[in-house]
Amino acid sequence: MRVGRLHVLTDFVFQQRFSHAELARLAIEGGADTIQFRQKAGGIRHVLHEARLTAAACAEAGCPLLIDDHLDVALALGAAGVHLGQTDFPIEEARRLLGPNAIIGGTATTVEAARRAEAEGADYVGFGPVFPTRSKANPASVKGLAGLEAACRAVSIPVIAIAGITPERVRPALQAGAHGIAVMTAITTADDPAAATARFRRALNVVIEKSPEAG
Repeated sequence: MRVGRLHVLTDFVFQQRFSHAELARLAIEGGADTIQFRQKAGGIRHVLHEARLTAAACAEAGCPLLIDDHLDVALALGAAGVHLGQTDFPIEEARRLLGPNAIIGGTATTVEAARRAEAEGADYVGFGPVFPTRSKANPASVKGLAGLEAACRAVSIPVIAIAGITPERVRPALQAGAHGIAVMTAITTADDPAAATARFRRALNVVIEKSPEAG
């Protein structure tokens, strides 16, 4: 399964208007090609319930669903894959459990971590924070476009730029070598998440269509 270019992370911390499943539907309507279910807090039964509803929304639209952090939930739901942080379940063990066809992403905040994620079997690296972000209490130091470019040069798997991404920053991120972007609050807290997603989709398409080799 191919790694998507527009990953939208669901959220119920920075907004409570929409459920994870509703956000997934709206993001897919706007052009997201990958949904990442992200819920850090709450009991596992609640997380599983919300993830199951989100999985149904993604299945209906034919959009891959990745589960952030919770390998057990991904296994229970038969999700397309997982996205694992640097202190989460080891990537190589996740690969053994999920099999060769699952999409496994790994977070990296340094070039060394990006190389390590690739060596352990990740299909893509989520690299950042590329720009300042308020969606994490203690984010790593901002890497900037130079840091993103260094990470992209260091690995042969796709790199997904994350943190502080706006439609205006899509072009420079892809020009630095990123395969795609991951977005959360810029979409989930927008007045119209579908329209916000569409703005990112258009920004991506403009760059991709002008760079056939990046398709």
